[in-house]
Amino acid sequence: MAKEKNQIKGSWVDLALPNEFPEPWTKERAEQGEEAEVDPAASDTEDDAKDRAVKCSPTLQRMLKAAENRWSPQSRDRDKAESSGMGLTETEAEALKTNMQIQLNDEQEEFNKLPTKAGSRPLSHSVSQSSADSFSSVGSVSSEDESAPRDKPQKTSDGLSDFCVKNIKQADFGRKEIDIAQQGMPALMILRKRTGGEKPLAGAKVVGCTHITAQTAVLIETLAALGAQCRWAACNIFSTQNTVAAALAEGGISVFAWREESEDDFWWCIDRCVAADSWEPNLILDDGGDLTHWIYKKYPSLFKKLKGIVEESVTGISRLYQLSKAGKLCVPAMNVNDSVTKQKFDNLYSCKESVLDGLKRTTNIMFGGKQVAVCGYGEVGKGCCAALKGLGAIIYVTEVDPICALQACMDGLRVITLSEVIKHADMVITCTGNKNVVTREHFDRMRSGCVVCNMGHSNTEIDLESLRTTELKWQRVRPHVDHIIWPDGKRVILLAEGRLLNLSCSTVPSFVLSITASTQALALIELYNAPAGRYKQDVYLLPKKMDEYVASLHLPTFNAHLTELTDEQAQYLGLSKHGPFKPNYYR
Repeated sequence: MAKEKNQIKGSWVDLALPNEFPEPWTKERAEQGEEAEVDPAASDTEDDAKDRAVKCSPTLQRMLKAAENRWSPQSRDRDKAESSGMGLTETEAEALKTNMQIQLNDEQEEFNKLPTKAGSRPLSHSVSQSSADSFSSVGSVSSEDESAPRDKPQKTSDGLSDFCVKNIKQADFGRKEIDIAQQGMPALMILRKRTGGEKPLAGAKVVGCTHITAQTAVLIETLAALGAQCRWAACNIFSTQNTVAAALAEGGISVFAWREESEDDFWWCIDRCVAADSWEPNLILDDGGDLTHWIYKKYPSLFKKLKGIVEESVTGISRLYQLSKAGKLCVPAMNVNDSVTKQKFDNLYSCKESVLDGLKRTTNIMFGGKQVAVCGYGEVGKGCCAALKGLGAIIYVTEVDPICALQACMDGLRVITLSEVIKHADMVITCTGNKNVVTREHFDRMRSGCVVCNMGHSNTEIDLESLRTTELKWQRVRPHVDHIIWPDGKRVILLAEGRLLNLSCSTVPSFVLSITASTQALALIELYNAPAGRYKQDVYLLPKKMDEYVASLHLPTFNAHLTELTDEQAQYLGLSKHGPFKPNYYR
């Protein structure tokens, strides 16, 4: 007899089993009039047996008999005939069909009600709210959460109402997320400790537009601890962690963001950050250039008063260089994206780990043997290729830069055009920071089931407008996963509507974001405190001394010990013993 695992009270190994088992119910036993099992206890009398008998209605007896009969494999094919043969009504027959489902539901309900001494069990570190937040389908959402945040007046416990988040009541959980992230961001914690008393950003008014996650919340609160006043919006409509946004608002930060904003909501939130009563920003921290573009176009007089801009994305830096070349950039800007700490750590290692997380959460795909086209072999592309290759995927790389193309070849990858490989690709990942990398022509030639996603900053890398036609059907199958269906039935799987995959569909490691966040904080401090004339109206790279300082703040985590140059060695190299050890143009 098969042994069954008891999900409620423990393993079947611990169960006390009887020495004898009752004989199975058969049709012959039923014909003999056998209506009850005989108790094996020899000491029982007939009167005792009668006392234990349970009297049932004829209808219930027929249903119990039919339910028992359903356990026999030979009789399952005769359910309909036997139901009618026993004289069951239509209602009784339907009840029998669903009795197993009812039983499973009852067991699951009992399992979910397992008590704990401290009440309901909180999510563990390994299953954080940020992870659950990536799947809005998990769990139920209250009617309050369904209402539009713009139409829902909210206040913090201190009475602050200058914010707009999904649900301020989630602040406590968001605070736990931020506390966890702080443990993996040592450099920002050191900055708070070393410079918090000096308040190097006292008087600074920073308006920011970045991803709003537990990690960026640590950065925002660090800026506040250093003396800055902050107002914040999200640079991506899918990456905001609602609990974290609520925690920031509860902590006194004017934040305007929630997950799955509409395009109109996105620009409304940015405008609310900028157009505040009796408050004008003097520093911008941007990720993608949308905030800078909005102020430049809509508030030109305010734009001219800024002390500086810090930008961390390829797209945003490209826009700043265009403004500078046209002579329209009237404030100094710091290029964090091309700093060594950003390129070699955030772009490479963060994407290397998070791309797999985002793909697994959304598609549960197996990578072994899959043909993957990675568009772009910069640091982001290198990270993605390394991760996918490690799981056995067959990688093809598309590149416009011969140097990056040669690197891909030397790494054992095939460099090819997208048009050549598109018919065979199981997955296409864009990592270029450009626009229209994947066009409608490519989509039309894709095989059914091909997965398309973006690891660059902007959704402009994928030509989505060409897919919004009457001939193609869009079907949302789960959060951030759309099937685009062609008239012949072909399906292409689009993730996060072409927006950043890892922050829209998963999370990124706190430690590697600590490196970028520290670089951003130092860049803001430098621009705000720089003497007049040091920075002109142009785009600058972060000084290498600051890059090296950020790296040094993270070395104690690994118990790493640097070797110090001797005076003779330093003189031989023409360097200071304490750095910088690389020229400013080094990347």
